[in-house]
Amino acid sequence: MAVIEARDLRKDFTIRRRTGRFRREKRVVPAVDGLDLTVEAGEMLGYIGPNGAGKSTTLKMFTGVLYPSAGYVRVCGFEPVPQRVAMARRIGVVFGQRSQLWWDLPLGDSFDLLRHIYRVPAGDHAARLARCRRLLDLDGFIDQPVRQLSLGQRMRGELTAALLHGPSVLFLDEPTIGLDVVSKQAVRGFLADLGAAGDTTLVLTTHDLADIERLCRRLVVVDAGRIVHDGTLDDLHSRYGSQRRVVVDLDEPVEVEPQVTGAVLEATESGGRRLTYALSGPPGPLLAALAGTGRLRDVAFVEPEIEDVVAKLYTTGTSRASGRS
Repeated sequence: MAVIEARDLRKDFTIRRRTGRFRREKRVVPAVDGLDLTVEAGEMLGYIGPNGAGKSTTLKMFTGVLYPSAGYVRVCGFEPVPQRVAMARRIGVVFGQRSQLWWDLPLGDSFDLLRHIYRVPAGDHAARLARCRRLLDLDGFIDQPVRQLSLGQRMRGELTAALLHGPSVLFLDEPTIGLDVVSKQAVRGFLADLGAAGDTTLVLTTHDLADIERLCRRLVVVDAGRIVHDGTLDDLHSRYGSQRRVVVDLDEPVEVEPQVTGAVLEATESGGRRLTYALSGPPGPLLAALAGTGRLRDVAFVEPEIEDVVAKLYTTGTSRASGRS
């Protein structure tokens, strides 16, 4: 069953630019340009692209914040803007720049107010809150005013607030941006468990490919308001040649660097104590070979920037188009 359906969805913005002392030029800029997308119940969808690609505009149309300029869109069977109030009971939203928590109230009071706003039965609310308190470790700060919480604590509160009414779809816009490592792990682990349960559809926009890799089985890449890739992250990397890199620190240089399929040595630094490999396969065989030398000290993975991935995607697409003409 599809929980999100969009066909030929568009959103245009009108920009006025001064062209003279008393004259202005009007220009229409498409932020979303003919989007076709279907998301099935229980999917975990990564919706990514460079800055200005139309990601946030799409989510705002899906959640009823913006009215489409043209096209068809339904979320949980509702038309988002005209039926926004009814749809709000079926969706949850976590936008980094907007909060649904009351700044001066204790976090727990915000949760209680949201129960009344969404008219959630007390038993259902208590069960969901207990689960979030356990999995997101809220007990240490649930009685503190929201304004006193750290960014990581506040994000865990936002996730809880978005889920207490039992939404069918959860929209997340950059949920781990600015978080420390511990908070990122907590948020990612919680969302992974939520998605694995299959009761909630997740739609995630982010610039952090680690979020996508950890959480999303399906990846949609947009640029200039259009979908340019719909598949898995592995499909994207294999199709356009973008590669992860692994930086390995050794106690002492190895006499002969291991030769492993799917790993190409790109750089040697610090007298052979730091090695950088480009990966086209799983990292396990390379790390096992290096660990077998007894000199492995530390390992760090470097993910390709999503802007670089999309740039390579479009460079490849342009070359193919030129070849056909």
